[in-house]
Amino acid sequence: MEFKESKLRKILYDHAAWLNREGGKRAHLRGADLRGADLSDSDLAYADLADANLSNACLRGTNLTGADLADANLVLANLSGADLVLANLSGAHLICADLSGTNLRRANLTDADLTDAYLPGAYMPGAILTDTDMTRADLRAALLPKGFTLPKSPKTEAA
Repeated sequence: MEFKESKLRKILYDHAAWLNREGGKRAHLRGADLRGADLSDSDLAYADLADANLSNACLRGTNLTGADLADANLVLANLSGADLVLANLSGAHLICADLSGTNLRRANLTDADLTDAYLPGAYMPGAILTDTDMTRADLRAALLPKGFTLPKSPKTEAA
């Protein structure tokens, strides 16, 4: 389902009221077509964005604490500086996404695809990285979960 900007702004307004316990309702954007949307600096904590198409979206500085982004398409999305603490990103497609400076503490990235993702300075203690594809991901200065080591690539093992 595709969203017009006015409808999306109303959802964000209602979600903010819900977060502040002033009525409103939780943002349910499951399966939404939000390609290229500018959601920078929005508060989408605990929002349902599972299966949403957020490819090329700008989520820079967005609060996504506890948000459900399972199986979401975040290819080429800008999530720099976003707060993804406790977010569910299981099965998410984050190919070539900008996650620089993101807070991914205790986020679930099980089966996520971070191929060619940009993660310098990402904060990831306690993140669940089971079967996460981090092929060619840029992890310079990223703080990874304690004891986490990147699996060897087939090219490395063959050398």
